[in-house]
Amino acid sequence: MAAFAVARAVHGIEPLVATEIRRSRLGVVRGVRHREVWFEAAPGADLLGLRTADDVLLAAAVVDGIGHDRTALCRLARAARDVDAAGLAGASGGPAGCAVEVSASFVGHRTYTRFEIEDAVGAELARPLRLPYHSRRDGARPPEGAMAWRVTIEGDQALIALRLAERPLHRRAYKTASIRGTLHPPVAAAMAALARLGEAGTVLDPCCGAGTTLIEARALAPGARLLGFDHDRAALRAAAANAGGRAAFRWGVADAGRIPVAGGSMDRVLVNPPWGRQVPPRGLLARGLGPLWREVRRVLSGDGLAVALVHDEVPRGFAVEETVRVSLSGLHPAIAVLRRANLRR
Repeated sequence: MAAFAVARAVHGIEPLVATEIRRSRLGVVRGVRHREVWFEAAPGADLLGLRTADDVLLAAAVVDGIGHDRTALCRLARAARDVDAAGLAGASGGPAGCAVEVSASFVGHRTYTRFEIEDAVGAELARPLRLPYHSRRDGARPPEGAMAWRVTIEGDQALIALRLAERPLHRRAYKTASIRGTLHPPVAAAMAALARLGEAGTVLDPCCGAGTTLIEARALAPGARLLGFDHDRAALRAAAANAGGRAAFRWGVADAGRIPVAGGSMDRVLVNPPWGRQVPPRGLLARGLGPLWREVRRVLSGDGLAVALVHDEVPRGFAVEETVRVSLSGLHPAIAVLRRANLRR
């Protein structure tokens, strides 16, 4: 029997996660919810290889009839009591765990809190496992090696599921160095997927930061030449460390308003411009992003694509092929797939 799995995702890129599951033949997609893709996993599939997903879980129970009032807590507790927690933990192949921790979330207004959901479910899951339950009410971090369960509620349906890995998928092993404003890896992976990198020989990120976008791009275009520039030398040191010194990458100090590459030489440009929230624009971008977009247009080859995370309107000089609205840090930027447009003089 196929395992029922759930991929968690940044809101907005759920369809891209579903596409990755299908293309990678990881399973058959059965449904898409807020921040979730439900699928039947193919036997032997490497679910931990999902790049656009934040996390991947093994479903333990789907519970219908979950209302907005506190009677839902009793219903959830009964459902958790019926879960074969030990059997599921064994089937997952994950760590045995030293404790049980539960993280809960829901869509819409409820008369109970996430902490009440976690405690109602966690106590029941921990009992047959003979493990202590760690409550998040006091704000303390779960102990290292705790078995991580998740409860999500949308409409009147709840999901109880077990994380397959020791840590969420978005915590990439390569990311040993970081900087302020670094891009969330699954979003970077989504940008790379939208860029259609299969035939790209050169990929540029003019605001590369800690290198996340280009490192995610390499997973789809292992033969491409990857160029990353940034105004900040500390960011470039982080990028080089994360890339592990691989020869496919070239890092350099440059102003994104004056990119040191020849015109028309880049097949793809992936860019997350400085938002001005955690990382203020510097150099030629201090007064606006106009110089960046002029440079992106200049360096793109005739049939090249730019994939950009944009917070305002799409910059002048580009034709939009596709946009994907996402939720990040309380904001709602769009991933825009752009081609050079002919400008009238």
